[in-house]
Amino acid sequence: MTHKIAILGASGYTGAELVRLIAEHPNMDIVALAAERKAGMTMAQVFPHLRHMDLPDLCKISEIDFSRIDLCFCALPHKTSQEVISALPKDLKIIDLSADFRLTDPDEYEKWYGNPHTALEQQEEAVYGLTEFYRDEIRDARLVAGTGCNAATGQYVLRPLISAGVIDLDDIVLDLKCAVSGAGRSLKENLLHAELSEGANAYAVGGTHRHLGEFDQEFSTLAGRTVHVQFTPHLIPANRGILATTYLKGDPNSIYETLAKAYADEPFIQMLPMGETPSTHHVRGSNFCHIGVVADRIERRAIVIAALDNLTKGSSGQALQNANLMLGETETRGLMMAPLFP
Repeated sequence: MTHKIAILGASGYTGAELVRLIAEHPNMDIVALAAERKAGMTMAQVFPHLRHMDLPDLCKISEIDFSRIDLCFCALPHKTSQEVISALPKDLKIIDLSADFRLTDPDEYEKWYGNPHTALEQQEEAVYGLTEFYRDEIRDARLVAGTGCNAATGQYVLRPLISAGVIDLDDIVLDLKCAVSGAGRSLKENLLHAELSEGANAYAVGGTHRHLGEFDQEFSTLAGRTVHVQFTPHLIPANRGILATTYLKGDPNSIYETLAKAYADEPFIQMLPMGETPSTHHVRGSNFCHIGVVADRIERRAIVIAALDNLTKGSSGQALQNANLMLGETETRGLMMAPLFP
């Protein structure tokens, strides 16, 4: 069976990544690509690297006949997704890559994103899209909310450790380096080459980054009590990749064994040998996440480092992984490509 796919917001980085991945999927056919400001253009004009693919021209969302669509990916800006998704057919399967349906509490959404939630009916049915931990719920979902790329990276390290009770929940420090594509494709002065290259900087320092809302929600639910991580993201002069370094209080061997057991059967989460550390170079362009554990020189302290591609495993690859589940496909289909190196 071939599933008919629509992508809304196809002119952004995550939209292009979705096209790259889905075009090679044996059982998915992209039949509609929407980009309001670039409607009428071809994907080759917007993304020349995709010119070899036979793709529909970009159109407006209002021009799509959703009655012939099996699943729709929404790669739209925050807030816009609420407005668009609430107007889509109620039986349409949807995966949203924005932040609009990630937080279950509307008050928390307004706190972190500054606007009241306007699609409460859809929020109530949304399933959080961290595939490895919500697999059963995702299979039966109509609306799946993809995670933030930073939030996914941190959770791959911390969720098993919190569940197993092997770390001090009041002493978690997460230092994260994120490539520039995580900021999207729209023009921003601080992302110009002359402003970004040959340097790195921290941002959203002191607990203001929006992905903290996801950390608070997910970790506190797991622990049955409030868990607040100390989190500082850094912008680095790279196109793709996230490297998350987590400083933890707990026995390093127990931490390693807990993670190794949790991910033993997961196709996309790779545990490195004890003492080995990952690199964004080794996951680039793939749906893999590499995790390494190192014992600190301070007794009962460990450093856990995770690396993934923010556009693939952190966003569009995760979305396709979820779509496979929702459509009854093998979860790994279209996603087992090797990372790009060098």
